[in-house]
Amino acid sequence: MIRPGLAFALWLAIALLVVVNDTLGDTIIVERLSTMTVEWYKALVPLPYVVLMAVIHARRTRGPQWFEAALLAALLWPTTTVLIDYLYERFTFGQEPLAFLDRFAFWWGAPYPLLVIALFAAPLLAGRMMRKRAP
Repeated sequence: MIRPGLAFALWLAIALLVVVNDTLGDTIIVERLSTMTVEWYKALVPLPYVVLMAVIHARRTRGPQWFEAALLAALLWPTTTVLIDYLYERFTFGQEPLAFLDRFAFWWGAPYPLLVIALFAAPLLAGRMMRKRAP
């Protein structure tokens, strides 16, 4: 069953965690570690939480329309999380759009694309795993 409200509520939890995590990384952790290490911190810490939210979503949307529900979450979560992250950077630090796009520069080791890929893939993979387990 497709549950847009559930997908939105879980995304809200993810977005809140990402913003709080970025705030911690940009204020407290940046004083003690290098910039690249903080970028890795900001990308890797939310990953287990994203997987947890995807599993919750998959468990609640089992059934014949599991793929549509997973696809809704897979399209909603990465795009809106990137938007919220951009708005956080813009309003907090006055960062320009081009500076934010540097976070996607995987050729110099930017880990941010890992978070975006996980936000896309986690609902689809969790939904597929729950489908296989269903009787």
